[in-house]
Amino acid sequence: MSAQPDGSYGPLIPMPELTPDALRAAVAKIAPSRVPALTQHLFEATTNAQQTQSLAPLRAFIHSWAVFVAIERHPQQAARLRTLERLIADGEQDPTDAVMEIRRIREAAEAEAGLR
Repeated sequence: MSAQPDGSYGPLIPMPELTPDALRAAVAKIAPSRVPALTQHLFEATTNAQQTQSLAPLRAFIHSWAVFVAIERHPQQAARLRTLERLIADGEQDPTDAVMEIRRIREAAEAEAGLR
């Protein structure tokens, strides 16, 4: 794991290694209700990788859950993302600014996870 927590406003946990086991352990700490979804996604990715003889499904799994962890380990950032997603889903306002902010949050999470 990298980047140790830095006080009350820092991340809840360090950024884990980008392996299924490390990501599962991180999700279990910061969003335990999401472990079944991670497990199902890993099963599907593994099955698809075997069927297609490609590592692409496993790479997509790692990317998806690494970004999730990078966002969720910062509670304020995760809450802001959910607010933006609700704003878009409500469809009552122009979503342009919300979409751009979501993109920035996700890009920052990708960078934090070492995916960029």
